[in-house]
Amino acid sequence: MTERSVAPRVRTGSTAQPERLRVLLVEDDEGDAFLVRELLSEADAPFDLAVATTLREATSMMRGIQCILLDLGLPDAEGIDGLRRLLSVAGSAAVCVLTGRSDEHLGVAAVAEGAQDYLVKGQVDGVLLTRALRYAVERKRADENAQRLREVELRQAESARLERGLLPQPLMSTEAVQVHTFYRSGRALGLLGGDFFDVVQVGDDKLHVIVGDVCGHGVDEAALGVELRVAWRALVIGGVPEDQVLSSLEKVLMSERRAREVFATVASVVLDIPANQITVRLAGHPPPVLLAAGRAEPVAAKPGIVLGVRPRPAPPTVLQLPPDDWSLLLYTDGLIEGHVGNGSERLDVAGLCDLLDEPVARGVPLPALPAWLVGQAEQANGGPLADDVAMLLISRGGGR
Repeated sequence: MTERSVAPRVRTGSTAQPERLRVLLVEDDEGDAFLVRELLSEADAPFDLAVATTLREATSMMRGIQCILLDLGLPDAEGIDGLRRLLSVAGSAAVCVLTGRSDEHLGVAAVAEGAQDYLVKGQVDGVLLTRALRYAVERKRADENAQRLREVELRQAESARLERGLLPQPLMSTEAVQVHTFYRSGRALGLLGGDFFDVVQVGDDKLHVIVGDVCGHGVDEAALGVELRVAWRALVIGGVPEDQVLSSLEKVLMSERRAREVFATVASVVLDIPANQITVRLAGHPPPVLLAAGRAEPVAAKPGIVLGVRPRPAPPTVLQLPPDDWSLLLYTDGLIEGHVGNGSERLDVAGLCDLLDEPVARGVPLPALPAWLVGQAEQANGGPLADDVAMLLISRGGGR
C-alpha cells in the first residue's frame, strides 16, 4: 500500500484584514524618524504614520490618532515631564515611549506613569515595532473598557444603596390591614429615579402612607427622594399635625433640591383603622384606585399642585371605605404613562382601572397584583416602561 500525501485544506473566502491604525511619531531627529518609517514600510504594516518634531506640534495633530510613539528628548519636552504633558492631552490614544539605550531606565519609569510600552532605539525591527504598537493600542482599549466597567459597577452600587433608602420596610404592627409594596426601576446603566414610598403606623388607630415621585432621573433625584422619604417618616413619627406634614415636606424639598425647577408629586393617605376611613391629599399626583365590590375606581380626591412650585396646602378628601373587603392602590405615574397600541394614547388612570376590572385580574393574588399590572402595562406599551414604578397596595379582608 502506498501512502498518499494529503495537501492541507485552505480556507477560501474573505479574510479579516487587520485594522489600519493612525500612528503619530513625535521625534525631532530626522534620521530616527526616517528609520521608524522604513521599519514600518519593510514590515508592510497597515499604519498611517504622521510625524511631529515637537510636543506642541504633536498636540495639534491628535485628532484621529490611535497610537503615539514618543521620543523622551524633544526641544520643548524632556523626559518624564514631557510624557506627563503628552498623556494629559492624549485622550484615548495609546502612548509608547521611544528611548535611547542610555535612557532605558526612563522607559521603565514611563510605563509606571501610564505609557503602554517602551521601545529602545536600535533594538527593534519592523515586525517587533508593528507588534508593539498594535499591542499598545489593544492594551489601551482594554484599560479603558475596564475603567468603564468599574464606573458602571460603582454607579450600580451607589444606586443600590439609594434604592434601599427609597424602599423601606413598612413600620406597622396592625394586622387589620395588609400592605404589599412594589418597585421596578426604569433606570439605565444602574441609574434610578426619585420614586419613593413609606408606611408608618402611629398609635393603634392611624396608618400613614405616602407615595412620591421626584421629577427627573439619576443619582441626584434618587438622593432627594431618600431625603424626602426620611423627612416624611420623621415628621409623622414626631407627631406633626396631618395638615402640616406635606407643607413641611415641601420646605425640605425646596432647601435640598439642586435646582429651582426640581419638583415632586405626592399622594398621602391617612387610614383611620377603627373607623375604616381615609383622608387623601394629592400634590400633583394621580389619585389612588379603590378596589371594592368587584370594581376598580379612582378615588375622587381634590387635586393639589406639585410640591416645590408654589407652596399651597394640598386639600384633604375624606372617604368612608366599605366595611369588609377592599384594597387601595397608590402608584407613581410611571405605571400609567406607557403607551397603548401604536398611537400616542397612554394607559392613564382609566386604563389602569380597566386592567383591574378584567376577570383575569381578580384571580391574581393580592401580593402579586402590582407586578401583574406592570406586566400588562409593558405588554400594552410594546416594551419596558420608560420610568420607575413604585406601588403600595393596602388591603382589608378579601381585598376586593
